[in-house]
This record gives sequence, structure tokens and C-alpha cells, in this order.
Amino acid sequence: MNLSFHGAAGEVTGSCTLVDTGQEKFLVDCGLFQGGKYAQDENSAPWRFDPREIDFLILTHAHADHCGRLPKLYADGFRGKIYATPATRDLAGLIMLDSAGIIREEAMHHGTEPLYAEADAQGAISLFWPIDYHQRTKISSEVEINFLDAGHILGSAVVECWIKQGTGEKKIVFSGDLGNPPAPLIRDTEFASGADVLIIESTYGGRIHEPAELREQLLRQAIAESIGAGGVLLLPIFALERTQEVLYELSHLVETRQLPQIPVFLDSPLSIDALNVYRQYVDLFDEQAKARLALGDDLFRFPGLTLTYSVEESKTINNVKPPKLILAGSGMITGGRMIHHLKRYLDGANNTLLIISYQAEGTIGRALLDGAKEISLDGEKMKVRANIRAIGAYSSHADQPKLLHFAKELNSPAPQKVFINHGEAKSALMLADGLKQKLNLNTVIAQLDQIYEI
Repeated sequence: MNLSFHGAAGEVTGSCTLVDTGQEKFLVDCGLFQGGKYAQDENSAPWRFDPREIDFLILTHAHADHCGRLPKLYADGFRGKIYATPATRDLAGLIMLDSAGIIREEAMHHGTEPLYAEADAQGAISLFWPIDYHQRTKISSEVEINFLDAGHILGSAVVECWIKQGTGEKKIVFSGDLGNPPAPLIRDTEFASGADVLIIESTYGGRIHEPAELREQLLRQAIAESIGAGGVLLLPIFALERTQEVLYELSHLVETRQLPQIPVFLDSPLSIDALNVYRQYVDLFDEQAKARLALGDDLFRFPGLTLTYSVEESKTINNVKPPKLILAGSGMITGGRMIHHLKRYLDGANNTLLIISYQAEGTIGRALLDGAKEISLDGEKMKVRANIRAIGAYSSHADQPKLLHFAKELNSPAPQKVFINHGEAKSALMLADGLKQKLNLNTVIAQLDQIYEI
């Protein structure tokens, strides 16, 4: 049986892992590369396998760097089933259709062929076959899978995968993206009992986050300081999970009068659509969120909040005097409405850009986080005079101690080999060192397109 990585190897985005059992071929995730021209080139590059030969696909969760190339896979001939949790199916559908629209507009702007069309996204959506958590399911003559809650975003899954090999079987665990508990709304990460092989992410493999319990306090402090300065607080967000977490905590802060009521704008159509999906899956919320719902609390609404869905509604934000808070996509500032708000407010010394999400190399968000004093927005040079702040506690990815803990729990049996993916080189190296030194595990840092026998 062979394993190969066709994305998220030496980098964070583009997750795509191919398993070749000798009898069947299947993928785990098929995501977009994100961040600069390199990502565009990689997304449009020919597949290093034949999509028509892929028997099925397992999707760990609905972030674009895990599901965003599914429509391209469909366009190029894939017709197998896509297995995911029901919430992932619904959220991935939103993400793929939204991406298709953005890709079409960018292609028209640059005079190029789009990566895929809305029809391809619809085609990929038609292939989904949902499986609930904790339902071990035989999906082929050789493969059985079970989904555990990864605690990363709504519907995210750790995949337990049993594969027949001769008279025996091998168990592979795919971590997907692991959460950073305790987190608002969603349940904590669940642990698999054991595995022969583990594939584990390393986004923050060399980092220790601020305590997650400080999230709300740090958010309140950042907003209070922005109000005191009479400025605009810009918060670039991912449509899935980060939006819902921030609204959830803002609701609590406003309703308990820990913050004064100020204008707050959610300026992201995709985020607004995602709220409707979240409301359909309250059974997946944690106990605290369920308790608030039982008291009649609308977790995502509070005085002062305005949802701006259309472009015309978005433009009205400019007419509202500061202080105000604007939440807008995209999370890495690679596009979306946040670009327009940066053009208006980035050069204001009283304004603040608050970064609470991972920023991939090559993105505007990463440049700002690294201290850039000037950036280019749509070809226009802009001075950075606004305050740039970051809150690491809001990360939805596990840090090194939590990644090590996840691997440690795989002890019945402990994995014979651990493949490290979904991380930049330094993070992967530091996680590999931790796994070797503290858990005595045999680690391999995944290399793009290399074939590994397991």
C-alpha cells in the first residue's frame, strides 16, 4: 500500500493525500493552494494522478484549503462518492459555490480561463455521501471509516480508516485539522485509541498559543482600546468557525455590558450564509452554547450588529462614523471585502487591524503580521499607519502541546510511523522533533509527490 501527498507538504494549504491500496485509490481532501502567484500556478497545474482512477474521496472538513479543488477534480473526470459529515457537506457546498464565483470574476479580470465553473461545483456537491460521527461504515470492499469530532470547525473530522491487507488490516488515522480547545460553540477534539499509521497536521507544530480561555478577554481589550482611540477596528475573518466564534463572544460581551454598544458590521455574504447552516446543527454545539440557546439567546445576534449582504449594503458602512467594528473576508486578506476596507482605513493611525487567524506565506495578512510598512492592494501602494495586533488564542488549530497530546493518546497501538503534513518547514521540523524526543515515534515529514510504502 502506498501513500503520497499532492499538497500541504512543506506548506499549509492545498491538502490532498492519495492512498493506493493496490486494489483501490482514494483521496483524503482536495483543497486549494492559497497565497500569491505560486498558489494560482499550483491550482491550475495538471494532476499528478488521473482523477478518473480515484474510486472515492474522504473530506475532513469544509475549509477551502481542504475542499476547494473538488470542483476541478470533478471537471477532470472524478465521479466517485465524497464521504463527509453532514455539516461538512453543507458548508463545503457553500465554500465551493462561493469560490467558483470568485474564480470566474478573477478569470474575467485577468483574461484567463477559470479553474472551474459553478456547474463543476454543483457536480461535486452531487457526489457527497454524508456519514454521522461515530458510525463505523464500510465504504468499499477494502475500506471502513469512522469520523471523530476534530473540534476544529463545525463538522470537522478526525478520520479512522481501516484497510484490508491480505488476511489482516492496517489502521490509518488522518488528523485533518485539529482544534484548539476549549473553543466557543464547538465540542472538544476527540481522540482515536490507536493506529498503525498517523498522518498529522503541523500548522502550529512549533508554537504554544496563548491560553484559549483568554480569547474573550483579549478581544474585549482590543475593542475597548479601539473605542478609546475613536478608530475603526478591522477584523479579517474566515467565513467558517471564526465568524461564528467572534459573533458568539461579542454577543456575550455586549449583552453582559462588558462592552458598550457600537456599530458592528458583518460584511461577508458567505459568512452570513454559513450562519444559517450553523443554526441547523445546534446538536453539534458544546454544552455551554446549548445552555445559552435553552435560555432563548440568539448566539449570533446582538444590539448594534448589522449584516451587510449586498454590495450596496456594504457601501453604507462608509457612512457610519467611528468607533466601529468591521468583520469581513477574507481571513488571510487574499481578496474579499476586507481589501476595500483596508484601502479606506489602513493609513489611519487611530485604526486597528486585528489578526486572529493563520496567515499563509505570500498573503497580505502575513506581510502585515510580519510588520510590513507598505503593501500593495490591487496594484496600489499603501502606507501602513494603522495598528497591527494579533491574538493567537483564537487559532482554531492545535499548538504543539495539543498535537503531541493527540499523538500520545494513540497508544493502543502506538503508530509505527507518523507522517507530518499541513505545515511550513520549520513547524513540521519542530513537531517531528517533539514526537521523536517526547513520544519516541518514527516520524516522516511529508514531501510533495514522493511515494511512501506503508
